[in-house]
Amino acid sequence: MLNSLTWSDLTKDAPTLIAVLVLCALVATAAIGPFIVAHDPYSMDLDHLKQPPGREHFLGTDSTGRDILSRVVSGARISLSVGILASALSLGIGVFFGLVAGYFGGRTDTLLSQLFDIFLAFPSLLLAIGISAIMPAGLVSAMLAITLVGWAGFARLMRGITLSLKEQTYVEASRALGATPARVLARHILPNALPLLIVAGSMRVGGFILLEAALSFLGLGVQPPTPTWGSMISLGRSYITTAPWIVIVPGLAISVTVISFNILGDFLRDKLDPRMQV
Repeated sequence: MLNSLTWSDLTKDAPTLIAVLVLCALVATAAIGPFIVAHDPYSMDLDHLKQPPGREHFLGTDSTGRDILSRVVSGARISLSVGILASALSLGIGVFFGLVAGYFGGRTDTLLSQLFDIFLAFPSLLLAIGISAIMPAGLVSAMLAITLVGWAGFARLMRGITLSLKEQTYVEASRALGATPARVLARHILPNALPLLIVAGSMRVGGFILLEAALSFLGLGVQPPTPTWGSMISLGRSYITTAPWIVIVPGLAISVTVISFNILGDFLRDKLDPRMQV
């Protein structure tokens, strides 16, 4: 199924192509942007407080005279890293427990399913706030909180896929030939679940970026003066009427990134999810 996804499919879908180009630009910006920006994102300039966008500061400055463009570019690295890494970590944890619950069934499935339900019973933001509040604020804590929020959804998905695939004839034949559970899971169930997992993972990255921004906005994520999009909005909200660019620029960065990941996720779902092929 993965082989059926070609570059021509992407070029025929204009919104998805634009989203991919935007994401590529964001990744490039996060990788090399901090090394090529003209201003230090941490440097304060008391002579240019809340300066509007202009020639010297293309996107203006904030309440302490720091260049907003430099801070947005620097914040892109953190936001993308948290979103992608948290998605990968929560996906890995969820896949492991989902495979175990779905394949072995019985009491193991019952206990793990109850654990999934406990995590899924709480709203994502409230659970992330609760987890972050009991740990020292910082990048690692934010990533851990987001990972703990997201893994149960992936586990529930993987459990359902495993319950369906383990009844297939080729899986039963493999077990009849003496294959161990680990071999059956690694050689038959997991590879066939991969397309749906890719779709699920790509669709959650945008949500995780938004969750990181919310934690930073509340002061529970990465701490100042390290620039993140959420903390930039939090620090600039008091000046939204007098210097709106301080809030608008990082807000647009969050919106464009999340929308691009969602568009890409929808495209992958349409192409890789067998339920969408009917």
